[in-house]
Amino acid sequence: MAASTSPPLDLSAALVLAPPTAAEWLVILPVVWCLILGALLVMMRRNVSLHPVIAIVGLAGLVGIDGLLLLEVIRNGPLTMVMGRWLPPFGIAFTADLTGALFALIAALVALAAGVFSIADINDSGRRYGFYPLLMVLMAGVTGAFMTGDVFNLYVWFEVLLISSFGLLVLGSEHEQIDGTVKYGFLNLVATTLFLVATGYLYAVFGTLNMADIARKAEGLRSNAPLMTLAGLYTLAFGMKAAAFPVNFWLPASYHTPRVVVSALFAGLLTKVGIYALIRVMVMLLPVEREELSFVLAIAASLTMIVGVLGALAQSDFRRLLGFLIISGIGSILAGIAVGGPGGIGGAIFYALHSMLVMTALYFASGIAMRLGASASIVTLAGLYRRHVGFAALSLMLCFAVSGLPPFSGFWPKVMLVKAALDIGAWWLAAVLLLAGFLTTIATGRLFLLAYWREQAVAVGETPPLPAATLAPLAALTLLTLVLGLYPEPLLATIQDAAAGLDDPSAYRESVFPGGWPQ
Repeated sequence: MAASTSPPLDLSAALVLAPPTAAEWLVILPVVWCLILGALLVMMRRNVSLHPVIAIVGLAGLVGIDGLLLLEVIRNGPLTMVMGRWLPPFGIAFTADLTGALFALIAALVALAAGVFSIADINDSGRRYGFYPLLMVLMAGVTGAFMTGDVFNLYVWFEVLLISSFGLLVLGSEHEQIDGTVKYGFLNLVATTLFLVATGYLYAVFGTLNMADIARKAEGLRSNAPLMTLAGLYTLAFGMKAAAFPVNFWLPASYHTPRVVVSALFAGLLTKVGIYALIRVMVMLLPVEREELSFVLAIAASLTMIVGVLGALAQSDFRRLLGFLIISGIGSILAGIAVGGPGGIGGAIFYALHSMLVMTALYFASGIAMRLGASASIVTLAGLYRRHVGFAALSLMLCFAVSGLPPFSGFWPKVMLVKAALDIGAWWLAAVLLLAGFLTTIATGRLFLLAYWREQAVAVGETPPLPAATLAPLAALTLLTLVLGLYPEPLLATIQDAAAGLDDPSAYRESVFPGGWPQ
């Protein structure tokens, strides 16, 4: 219903929306589902043996809910659920568009794989310390960040996932874990503070925190409002969250310290929430400012790619090596944001989704390698190929995927990013993308040759059997990367529509204000 031009105090009923439809309930259901399951697991803290079953069934349900939500958005466009049914800015909106729904579904798949892997990786002590409730709260924070249509509530959901990630990092209370948590926490709290400062500044400028409303008002305020300052603050804050250069050193210092399944979750989810927030704010809300900062973003992307892959080449610890590969991948995504346009933004989204799957699987592989070889060092690991041929084959496929080689999922976003860079004449950025891919191939090739293919210097005992709970999620994610590489058309078409929706957010705005703009 169109908002009245009369004073809101006289005709406040005109600002109330109609009751939500069944489809609109899907927008908030994933977050509510995770919070309910987290509360249920807390209440069952004296019966932790049931926690894995409840969590895995719940995460499978989350995948189903997010899948239905994505299908609904594909069919009918963005969906909005407004708390209290009050038209924004009085009501807080949750809005699912193609970008948010895609990220939410891949995040749920990653969490489900991690839940299955945790059966063999999390012991009774970890269950008593609350791994599964923390996992569900983490997913509530991640999903809430992908679904929210309000900048302040994006900050709130960042805080939710940050608090739960602290609990997961210190699970086990070992000295190395606490040290990693301090480094992780300090930089993330600085980023959170910058985020909050920028959000306060944003409200002072726009008088609203609703994303659809900000996207509408930005053009009229651009001539006299300090939007470049806002863009710089958000870029720095989200760059720190995503581990972009030069504020990336917290990631390789912390991601190798917790349990393997926690490292895998963080690799797949946390930096990608930072990337998602950067795409949402800089592409949809502040597109002109993104264009003006594009060269700075391109330089940061190039340095992030090169520093990340050189760091990977210098590592001997399996998980620390993977941490630097995450950083290099973040650089590739930043390159797409810097280039802009449907090709650049689409390539950035595709690469982020690919990285969520592949980096999670690679951390699973690192845990299995440590189980087989009783070491985390690729200097002492050897002969894994002879000890378990199937596992070695899956690991090799993942090495190809993370390097951007066909026929795996990393090939297509790399092609999109290189083409988008060449289309705007940024040949040097395309060259850096290709160089980073080449060096990543060398880094992963070195990893495979040393840890898998090299003969063992001394005879070892019998190979311990691998639980099905570790191999199944690794195989499932690897197969998914292969399927997306061989048959990318459906995902690619959806991603192109998602990028177009960010470039022209009119459908997003219409879902939030179906009766027109408030006066």
